[in-house]
Formats: sequence, structure tokens, C-alpha cells
Amino acid sequence: MNQATPQSGQQNTVAASTIRLTMSQALVKFLCAQFISHDSVADSNAGSAQTEPLFAGVFAIFGHGNVAGIGEALFAAQSKLPTYRAHNEQGMAHAAIAYAKAQQRRRIMVCTSSVGPGATNMVTAAALAHANRLPLLLLPGDHFANRTPDPVLQQIEHFGNPMIAATDCFQPVSRYFDRINRPEQLIHSLPVAVQTLLDPVNCGPVTLALPQDVQAEAFDYPVSLFEPRIHYIRRPAAEPRELAAAVALLKQAKKPLIIAGGGVHYSQACAALSQFASSQGIPVAETQAGKGALAWTHPFAVGGIGVTGSAAANLLAQEADVILAIGTRLQDFTTQSRTAFAGAHQRLIQLNIGSFDAGKHHALPLVGDAATVLAQLQDALADRQSDPAWSARAALLDHQWQQQYERLTADPLSSLAEATPSSSRQQLPSDAQVLGAVKRQSAATDVVVCAAGGLPGELHKLWRAEGPGTYHVEYGFSCMGYEIAGALGVKMASPSREVFVVVGDGSYLMLNSELATSVMLGQKITVVLLDNRGFGCINRLQRGTGNAGFNNLLEDCHGDAPDIDFAAHAKALGAQSERVGSIAALEAALQRARQSKRSYLIEIKTDPLTSTDNGSWWDVAIPQVSALPGVQAAHASYSEQKKQQPY
Repeated sequence: MNQATPQSGQQNTVAASTIRLTMSQALVKFLCAQFISHDSVADSNAGSAQTEPLFAGVFAIFGHGNVAGIGEALFAAQSKLPTYRAHNEQGMAHAAIAYAKAQQRRRIMVCTSSVGPGATNMVTAAALAHANRLPLLLLPGDHFANRTPDPVLQQIEHFGNPMIAATDCFQPVSRYFDRINRPEQLIHSLPVAVQTLLDPVNCGPVTLALPQDVQAEAFDYPVSLFEPRIHYIRRPAAEPRELAAAVALLKQAKKPLIIAGGGVHYSQACAALSQFASSQGIPVAETQAGKGALAWTHPFAVGGIGVTGSAAANLLAQEADVILAIGTRLQDFTTQSRTAFAGAHQRLIQLNIGSFDAGKHHALPLVGDAATVLAQLQDALADRQSDPAWSARAALLDHQWQQQYERLTADPLSSLAEATPSSSRQQLPSDAQVLGAVKRQSAATDVVVCAAGGLPGELHKLWRAEGPGTYHVEYGFSCMGYEIAGALGVKMASPSREVFVVVGDGSYLMLNSELATSVMLGQKITVVLLDNRGFGCINRLQRGTGNAGFNNLLEDCHGDAPDIDFAAHAKALGAQSERVGSIAALEAALQRARQSKRSYLIEIKTDPLTSTDNGSWWDVAIPQVSALPGVQAAHASYSEQKKQQPY
């Protein structure tokens, strides 16, 4: 008896410290217990940060493999973790990604799907999140772990390896992947998943594949797993030797240039960048992901850089002696395929929280959080004297570009446009003219959303971003079909803002179903659809490589393509809509759309051949052998351009 009593007490203690839940219930309960601290550098020093639930909700399309297990758990948790029904798995994952980006990677959405095509539909979105380093939690259903009913509906059988499932497609496009074959695996995997989602270096999609039988299995989980936890984003300072080297280089610089990337936004360093640029007299160019870090009216803002950048920023990049790249991976559009700033007179400093990016392009690495390290640089460079002539040069080039903007974006019937020779004008409006109309009818707090094709290039060159949160373009993966779903996610993240989507007819036809979801959820977005009768951007690229137009514009394809009534289609999805035939009519329609309480689509036909030229170059390989004279000439020019690349 003396021995049995303590054993009995020990068993009671163990029982009290556990709770019996299904794997699905435990997963959902854990998600509900995670919170995020919205700290800036100042907040973290003052201890005044606010907290919110880390996971804002779940997009779910239920089916075979997730309706019984995860579906039951989500139903019970609706008050803490709302579930939203979507119309397409790829679309809902795009919306979740856009939500996380609009929240500067500090709040996350979850997506769950069925076993087979529902799961694989999300692979494209996972790749998009991976390329853009954006957090996304994917919970696809999976086949039975016990294999009793094999082959179950939608199961993929690999004859030589029964462990392989359709969800293995997620492994190369996930930052962390696990298949939960036993319910107790959650105890290890869930904390690692959250750590990955919030890691500023390793941030990206997490996939937890959930076999449908395991979803329903119960386990005695430790109560401690579900204790509320507040998470913080790490803000490491620079290593002293790297900081000293960067400071020495910047002190010597006569013509420094800053390139601001997406990391400036995710670090919440936009205000710090503004102060640093102003105090140091350094012009700031922006990547696609970095655009909006400074308002276009900032005295040191010079616009986008690279293949899709402004002429002002690209000229300054060629002339600069030191370039400080902040929070950017410097992909080939930014560097014009390594020809933009590869001169012998130039030095590159890469300020990035990831050492993988900080060492690119033979740069002087400066590893650390953007906001934290900018404060360190500000202190160390307090006595540096900027060159007024360089600041004046940047201001002049930007002024000249803004004058060009006014000409390019004017209504073709306006007096400004009439000053342009009539031979250069087209009967149909250009993309630039449409964007000018949208901008004139937008407010400073509005958000523009776009992805893929020619429109992101026109936006990067021409859109006058009013500051952080007003420019949302997915160009890291350049994924057609992101636009409308992404706008839904942006609206859910920023319900007080008006959200404008600019999208081509090609992308709209690829994925438009979340327009119906926006109507269903009461999340109003305004879609401006530019119908250029095909894939206009790729047609221009095709012609630019010496090829004839082929299989891009509908007129160059097999068959007889119909004149699609996109406005009628949007109306059938529940949105309000109209067709317009001129820039003036578009501006009037935009005013009506702003007054609408429901999602609104405006269709306008545009010229597929016209785009804004900034004189940049992009490495697109041209066939070395061709019977086409145009391709032969293009290859000769390409070979000469290749000589500008350092290696």
C-alpha cells in the first residue's frame, strides 16, 4: 500500500496534465493559442507592443480527406479561428499569401484541401510563397497512413514506393514539410512549423500533410502544448566587423545609391529608410517588392530599378560608386541580368537578414535586420557629408522621368497627349494610359494589386506609390491568376482601404473564381480588366526576339476565338460590372465603382503592342541557329549585349 499510493498520485498528476483530442482537434487548438507581437524597433525598446492572434483564419475547400477530421475541428473553433469557403484551391492559397504580405509577414492564413487534385492545386501557390519568402500554412489531406483501404479514392500509387503520395509534390516548394503519420508527431512538428513561418531568414510555406485516418485518431496531448504563446520577430544587429567595413565604404562614397527591397517592408523599416536617406542625401531606388517603401514624392525617391524600372534610377545605378542594397535578393530583373551595376568603379554592400542573400554578387555582406542595422548606420555616419551635386543630379533625373510619366499616362484625347505626334498614338489606349486613369481616380490610401505579364512592368515604372502598403505586385514568381485572389487577401488584411486590381484578359481567364468569393464574403474589390485579346506581354517578347507573332495574341492562334464579354461574366459571378470604350469613360466608371458596396469589374480594350521603353536589357536566350532573318539579327544583338555581363 505504501508503494501503491504515490503511484496512484503520479498517475493522477499525469492525467491532469494531458488532454485527449483527435489529431485535428489538437492541431486547431494549438493554432488558436499562438499570438504575434506587433513590435517595431521602438516598441521592442519601450515594451509597448500589441499582440494579435497569429493565425487569422482558414481557407477551406472540403472534400475526401479533410471534411471529416479537420472539418469537425474547425467547426468547433469558429469563434477563435474563422473558416472561409473559397472556389479554387490555388486561388484561396493566393489570397492567403497576399494576406500575409499585406500584414508584413506578421499574421498568417491557413489553407486546407482534400487528398488529390485539391491538394495538388495548391502546389503552384506554395511555389509562389517560396519564391517570395512569404508565410503560408498548408494542410492538405493525404491517403490513409494505415493503408487498410489502399488504394483509396484519389490516391496516387507508386509501384516501387508505397510511401510516396501526391502531397510529396510540396516538398521542393516548402520551407518545412512533414507528413503526420502518428498524432503525437504534432508535439514536435507544430512548434517547428511556427518557427519556420516566422523566421525572417527561412520564412516561407509550411506543409503538414494529414493522412485522413490520423486526422481522426485521438491521443493524450500534454496541456502545455496549448498554453498561449506570444511570438516575436527576431531583429539581429550587424556583426561589428561587417558594420565597420560598410561604414568605411559609405564614408568614402561620392555617389551612393540605395536599392530598397521587400525586406524593408517586412522589417517595418520604411520610416528608418526615409530618415537615413534624407540625412545622408542618398537617392533611393526600389525593387518590385520594395516599391512603396518611400512615397513617390519623397525628395530622394527615384522610382523602380532594373528591367522594369525608371530611366532615372537606372542611370543613377550606372553612375553610382557605392550601392547599398537593403532587403533584396537582387534577382535578374533588378540587376538587368548583371549588367546594371557591374562597373569596375562600383562597390556593392548587401544589407540583408539572410547571409545567403547578403553574399550575392560578390558584395560586402552586412547581415542583420534592416531597421536595426539602419539605426546602426545612422549613428556611425552622423558626421558624413553628402555631395549636393549628386543629390541635385538625382532630383533632375527624377524630375525628367516624372515629366515623361505625365506624357505616357495622359488621356490620349487630352491636350498633353495632343502634343505627342499623332503617328505614335494608337486607336486603343495603352496600358500606361489606363494606369494613369486609375491613379487619377485613386486616393492616397488605396492599394493597387497586380501580378505577371506586362502590367507589373508598367506599374513598377509608372505607378506613383503613396507609401507603405499601397503597392502590392507579385513578381517574384510572376504567377498569372494571382491578381483577383490576391486582391481578396489584401482586402481582408486591410478592410478600410479601397483595393484596385489591374489584370489582363489572359490572367483573368486563368483564375477568376475568387471574384465570386469576394462577393460572398462582402470583401469589395475593384477590377480593371485590360482586354488586349491574348497574352500581349509575351507577344511583345516574342517579337522582340525576332520571331513572328505566334500562339499568343488570339488572332495568331488556331481556331476562331470569341469576343468574350468579361463584364457579363463578372456580373454572372455576382459582381457589378460595365464595359467602357475610352479613358474618360473609364475614369467615370471608376468613380461609380468607388461608390459601390460590392465588387466591381470594369472592362476596357487596350493596345497589345505598346509598352513603356526605359532602355534596359534582359537576358532572354536567342536561338543560335534559325532560318528566320529576324531571329538571326536578334541573336547578333544578343551576343553583343552578353559581353556586358561580368561572367
